[in-house]
Amino acid sequence: MIRALVVDDEAPARAKLCAALADEVDVEVVGEAADGVEAVQAILELTPDLVLLDVQMPRMDGFEVVETIGVGRMPTVVFVTAFDEHALRAFEVQALDYLLKPFARSRLERVLERIRQRPSEPDRALRLESALEAMAPSRAPLRRVLVRRDPYREVLLAVDDILRVTSQRNDLRFHARDGIYTRRGTLAELEARLDPDAFLRLNRSEIVRLEAIREVQPWFHGDQKVVMVDGTVLTWSRRYRARTRTRFEPGGGA
Repeated sequence: MIRALVVDDEAPARAKLCAALADEVDVEVVGEAADGVEAVQAILELTPDLVLLDVQMPRMDGFEVVETIGVGRMPTVVFVTAFDEHALRAFEVQALDYLLKPFARSRLERVLERIRQRPSEPDRALRLESALEAMAPSRAPLRRVLVRRDPYREVLLAVDDILRVTSQRNDLRFHARDGIYTRRGTLAELEARLDPDAFLRLNRSEIVRLEAIREVQPWFHGDQKVVMVDGTVLTWSRRYRARTRTRFEPGGGA
């Protein structure tokens, strides 16, 4: 039995998908979600085998859902979309299943049949990650990130609440307005999805929110000290200053 979760911000679209899936003897709809935030919570709680995932949704889009859960933890995904040709090419190149709105019942049946014929996909995470990278230039900055408050609880942290992020190997620590959170990942991956007008990479292991900087002080060998509003003192390395210097000079685009 394939346990399916239906995610779409439009109630009629969810109803259409649920009705079509109800006719499949080996598919059980275990839940519905009306946006990306609800989808993340439902995936964590229900652990479905299959997620029919709308791409364009409020609060968190379908791609953010995948990134938030993590490509390695994500169930099999069928993207449901009215997206542009660029996105569809990315799906097709990576052999990812999708339904283009409005879709015919026969199209859904073909997608489900492909899923039945390849229940184990060792390269699924890699294909998902490659598709996300291919679509990255046209995507909005990250708005929420799934993090751990303690070893037993994961929560969705709003990016607007993040003051700085530190890393050690593949572990990230998010210093937020209400405490410290953690998750696996690299700073480079996170930096690529953060709004460059709101965040600054200081060095190999730290990203800070620009609004959380109180002052910048000169230091040695081209480095500078960055004093945060909470009194924390960090180092802005010469290498990373060179990458971003023009953003803070007249005519530099900041």
